[in-house]
Amino acid sequence: MLTADDNLPQLTADLPGIGGQIKQRLEDFRVEELPLYQPCGQGTHLYFRVTKAGIPTPAAVDRIARHMHVRPQEIGVAGLKDAQAVTSQMMSLEHADPARLGRFRDRQVRLEILGLHNNKLRPGHLAANRFAIRIRGVCPDELPRAREILDVLIRRGVPNYFGPQRFGARGDTAALGEALVRADLAEFVAILLGRSAPDDPPDCKAARDAFDSGFYVRALQRWPRRYADQRKALAAYKRTNSPAAALSAVDKRMRRLFVSAFQSAIFNEVLARRLDSIDRVLPGDLARKSDSGGVFTVEDAAAEQPRAEKFEISPTGPLVGSRSTFAGGEPGRIEREALGRHGVGPDDFKHIGSLKVAGARRALRFALGEPTITAGGDQHGPFIEIAFAAPSGCYATVALHEIMKAGA
Repeated sequence: MLTADDNLPQLTADLPGIGGQIKQRLEDFRVEELPLYQPCGQGTHLYFRVTKAGIPTPAAVDRIARHMHVRPQEIGVAGLKDAQAVTSQMMSLEHADPARLGRFRDRQVRLEILGLHNNKLRPGHLAANRFAIRIRGVCPDELPRAREILDVLIRRGVPNYFGPQRFGARGDTAALGEALVRADLAEFVAILLGRSAPDDPPDCKAARDAFDSGFYVRALQRWPRRYADQRKALAAYKRTNSPAAALSAVDKRMRRLFVSAFQSAIFNEVLARRLDSIDRVLPGDLARKSDSGGVFTVEDAAAEQPRAEKFEISPTGPLVGSRSTFAGGEPGRIEREALGRHGVGPDDFKHIGSLKVAGARRALRFALGEPTITAGGDQHGPFIEIAFAAPSGCYATVALHEIMKAGA
C-alpha cells in the first residue's frame, strides 16, 4: 500500500529537487486556518481564535476546556493542526463567559475572542489552510530550480495524495483498516498488539515482543498507559482469547480512523496510476466541480478539458465505501483493479461492526492558492520559504516533497 512519501510517484519526477529539511524550528512551519464563515454577531456560540505552538489541537482544546470547566467535546473545531508548527485556527464554545475565556493564560496557547454565532464550529467548517514553510539546509541559489517545479504544480495541480501523517507513526493504520474490512480479526489483533519493528519505541517494542511470544500478562505490564486502546484490547483478549472481544474494546473513533486510512491507501494507489492525467479528464471520469463540489460523469472529454485546464473541474478517485460509485471507461478499470489487489469490494464496507462507511469521491489534484516562493536568511541560516493556500483535507507536505524530493 502507498502510505509513505518515499513510495509515492511524483508528478515532477523528471525535475531534480532542492533537498533540505523542514520543521527544524517550530516557527519554520506556520499554518493559518482560513474560515468558511465569520461570526455573525448573534447566537449562543462564542467564537475565538487559537494560536498554538508545539502542541496538537486536542491538547490545546483540553487546556481550554479545563480552564472553562467544560468537557473537551463541547469545544467546536473545524480541523486538527500539526503539533510541530505554529498554527492558528478558530474554535467555538456555547454559553461561554467571554471574561473568563479572556483570562486564559498558557505559554503555548493564545486566544483572541472573535464574536458570537448561531452554530457550533464542526469538522470541515473551513475554507482552506494557508501555509508558510521554510526549507533549511539549502542554498539560496536553488531558488530557480524550486520555482521551475512550483510552476509545474501551479499549472497542473498538486497530486492530492494522503500524506504519511494519515497512516500513523508506525505506518500501520491502513493495514489495520484492511483487516477490519476483510473481517480478519486475528490479523487485526496481531498488528495492533504485536509485530514489533526495529524502530518502535523500546517500551512499545517490549510489549509487542511479549505479545508475539504469548506472554500476555507481561505484555500488559509493558504497554505504556498512554496506549489506552492497546491496553484495553489486550486485557479483553487475555481474558477471552477472542479477537472480536479485543476489537470491541477499541474506541469506535479509532476503528473509524483505521478504516479511513485503508480508504486513503486505496485512493493513493488509484492516484499513482492516474498521475500523468491528473490535469486531464478522460471518458467515464467522475469529475468534481471546484465551485460546488458536485460530481458528474464525463461523456465528452474534449469538450470538458478546457474547464479542467482552468481548474473548474478535476478528475476524482474513490474513497471506497458501501455506496461507492465508480468511474467508467479506463478510470473505472483502474479503480476496480486497485480494489481487486486487496480482494475487497463495496459490500465488504457494509458490516464493519457498528461503523457506517458509505464512501465518497476525492479530487486527484488540488490547486495552490496564491503561491509564492522566496529565498532568505536569519540567525539560524539561509532558507527557501514557500507559501500557499490549500483546501481542507489536502496535505502541504505533498507539495513540499515534489520540490524537495527528500526531507519533507
